Amino acid sequence: MPEPDGRSTATIEQRAEHVRERANWMRRRFLRMIVDAGQGHPGGDLSATDILATLYFDVLRIDAANPMAPDRDRFVMSKGHCTGALYTAMAGRGLFPEEDLNSYLQPRSRLNGHPNRTYLPGVETNTGPLGHGFPVGVGIAVAGQIDEADFRTFVLTGDGELQEGSMWEAAMFAGHRGLGKLTVIVDRNRLQQGAKTEDTNGLEPLGDKWRAFGWEVVGVDGHDHAALLNAFDDACEPREKPRVIIADTCKGKGVSFMENQAGWHHGVPNPEQYAQALAELEAEMA
Repeated sequence: MPEPDGRSTATIEQRAEHVRERANWMRRRFLRMIVDAGQGHPGGDLSATDILATLYFDVLRIDAANPMAPDRDRFVMSKGHCTGALYTAMAGRGLFPEEDLNSYLQPRSRLNGHPNRTYLPGVETNTGPLGHGFPVGVGIAVAGQIDEADFRTFVLTGDGELQEGSMWEAAMFAGHRGLGKLTVIVDRNRLQQGAKTEDTNGLEPLGDKWRAFGWEVVGVDGHDHAALLNAFDDACEPREKPRVIIADTCKGKGVSFMENQAGWHHGVPNPEQYAQALAELEAEMA
């Protein structure tokens, strides 16, 4: 199974720089997609970008030429509405042609608002309705445990999604099974559609809740690529418990007028806003 770009001999600093460049490209590319489509979820896309870039361009053991290889790592995008970031990562990794991104959310496009495994290679399960993806990811990890398989399972969830009861049922079962090859990443941007998570249905103390269900808990800056790489490297070591990485993120990260604004959970930048967003992202790479 081929390793991702440049990982085998690179230092952590070199790996982080590579991921940073890819994350910046992702942000610029999916903002164009959202503008062209006239719809999307830019706030959550931007908060999850650095996590997805780290996974797809460094961590995940997947082969774009054989995306259903039995020994592939499994990734489940439980916060399935953030497809702008997901699709750019998948295309950037070669799972489908980059030019297909131009069809995002268009009639008859494979690039739906929610990922569909019958349309796109590399999508493990359909997600979108909150509370569905993580339980499926636990089932995948259980199957791997039963088969004594080598693949690892990764799940990305939003923090608002953790208000769903199915998430905690899955967490309890995963802890009970000791699913050491399962890693869940919480995109902890503290905002959901229209409000703060803590004002809607408080989650804290979040780490203690996961520990009570038998999980190892790691906190990390979700926009620090080196910190993310270290957390994933450690998570991939043999262990007897599932691990959750609580990634402290900023909704709208990288675009100043979107940052920490619940109103950008969904929305479309106007021409002036889009120009400003691109200028800010290009300046970041200068």
